[in-house]
Amino acid sequence: MAVPGLAVGAVLLLLLVATVAPYPNGKVTESCHNMVPRHGHTPRPDPVHSVAVSQATFAPGDHLEVTLSGPEFKGFLLEARDAEHLSGPPIGSFTLIDSDASQLLTCEDREGSAVSHTNAHKKTEIKVWWNAPQSAPNHIQFLATVVQKYKTYWVKIPSPVVSQPNAPPFSTPEPTAAPLSTFPPVSHLTKRFSASDCGNKKFCVRSPAACDPEKESTCVFLSFARDGQSVAVELSGPSKGYLSFALSHDRWMGDDDAYLCVREEQTVRIQPSHLKGRSHPVLESWDALEEMAWRLEDGVMQCSFRRNITLPGAENRFDLNASYYVFLASGAAEEGQIYRHPQQPLITYEKYDVTGHPEDVGGSQSPLLLKAHGALMLVAWVAAVSIGVIVARFFKPVLSHPVFGDAAWFQVHRALMLTTCVLTGIAFVLPFVYRGGWSRHAGCHPYLGCTVMTLAVLQPVLAGFRPPLHDPRRHLFNWTHWGIGTAARIIAVAAMFLGMDLPGLSLPGPWKTYTMLGFVAWHVGAEIVLEIHAYRLSRKVEILDDTRIQIIEPFTIADAEGHAFKKAVLAVYVCGNLTFLLIFLAAIYRL
Repeated sequence: MAVPGLAVGAVLLLLLVATVAPYPNGKVTESCHNMVPRHGHTPRPDPVHSVAVSQATFAPGDHLEVTLSGPEFKGFLLEARDAEHLSGPPIGSFTLIDSDASQLLTCEDREGSAVSHTNAHKKTEIKVWWNAPQSAPNHIQFLATVVQKYKTYWVKIPSPVVSQPNAPPFSTPEPTAAPLSTFPPVSHLTKRFSASDCGNKKFCVRSPAACDPEKESTCVFLSFARDGQSVAVELSGPSKGYLSFALSHDRWMGDDDAYLCVREEQTVRIQPSHLKGRSHPVLESWDALEEMAWRLEDGVMQCSFRRNITLPGAENRFDLNASYYVFLASGAAEEGQIYRHPQQPLITYEKYDVTGHPEDVGGSQSPLLLKAHGALMLVAWVAAVSIGVIVARFFKPVLSHPVFGDAAWFQVHRALMLTTCVLTGIAFVLPFVYRGGWSRHAGCHPYLGCTVMTLAVLQPVLAGFRPPLHDPRRHLFNWTHWGIGTAARIIAVAAMFLGMDLPGLSLPGPWKTYTMLGFVAWHVGAEIVLEIHAYRLSRKVEILDDTRIQIIEPFTIADAEGHAFKKAVLAVYVCGNLTFLLIFLAAIYRL
């Protein structure tokens, strides 16, 4: 890869939803009962696919071949039901013919009682065997839900009825198609929301602080206005995909009451949902929402709705008279599908009762502990280590005078390296405190961080066993010390490249990667300049020897001739490192 940070920064986009339901892997057990995908759209009433059965009659223990076919589709769910009681549980079990395209599901505690897709690849035909149970009803009908696109699907496509040989005549079946869901009435907003009542009549969350959605298109805005036993909610922000907010008992996604405003061409769909961890949102009914409205203008999306403060009959809707953290997120959407947000959600600093006393609050997309982690690592590995290494490698003659019993260069080197160890140790602990354990969503960064931490601890431990200057093992120690230190620096730089692209720090734009590349080039350039300077001094000594000029300690004298130059390089190098460090710290803390 040309730029390490950009590769991780290209990671897609709360809420990863694929082209077949929210489940491209076919794990759709939540839809077993009603066979309706959790897409939030109306199923098509005119099936273009068919379900065929290899025979018209069956006996308990028989194996019937069932074929689902038609125009290309991506997902499906197939079940057998009692033809006289289609809303009942699935009957019998299936055996796969092509395990690459289909898989068995356990529906209503009946293993293998349904079949679904294994991937989102296009397919035109699926064949399976159905195994008739000993307790089979007189009449069986197969039902299939087929997903062609996210917004295009058919629910409970029926097969011909198959019956046992001596069964009584088949009576009129129940309707096989699920009732078509209809969108609730939604109106169009005529003007932008205003922040004028924030802290007075409305509870508001705004980013940047004190922004006004009526005047600023970049303002991310959420308000709650209590009106008796209901609350009017307004959500606004720049987005061409979706905006969302969630109420959470903690700072982690999971078991949250969420609401989505999703752009679909030139309209906006307002959808309540429930978040389970970092998985796809479970889209739910609009029944809890009233007075829904939306507006699209100049890249700004606005939506509003009203809901009751308490909803006793709604399992996943929180009561609004309690305190919660408020999350705000946005991301891309296509044909009604939403993709994971590219940045960390904006999270309020503490819990709030949004129906209590009106307040005007803000939030952060980067938790303080993660900011501290990034800042401490940058201080350690951009400033302390780099300067400590340069001093030890090139400035021994310049800083040879004793300080507290040891050469000045050694005291500087040791102090900076011990500072690095301490800062790295503190920074290493902070993400674990924040996450409450290991993060599975940070890619390679934590693994590299653990490696750096190990090497940073190993260096001072080995230094404690450093042999005397003229000991035969001193040469081995020097190479080991150099090798571990160099490896730690290289891995630390890689970890910083990857860490800067993680959403936890929320650093803006690609400039961070180029700035880090600039720092690496700055450090390598300084080392090259000093290496060239040292080489020229050594050549000067050789020339002095060749002309047989009598000098005492010629290398030290020649090296001393460049002290002024080295001091100038060191001063410039330290200033440059501190400048890079300040740029990063200012970005982390938005200074």
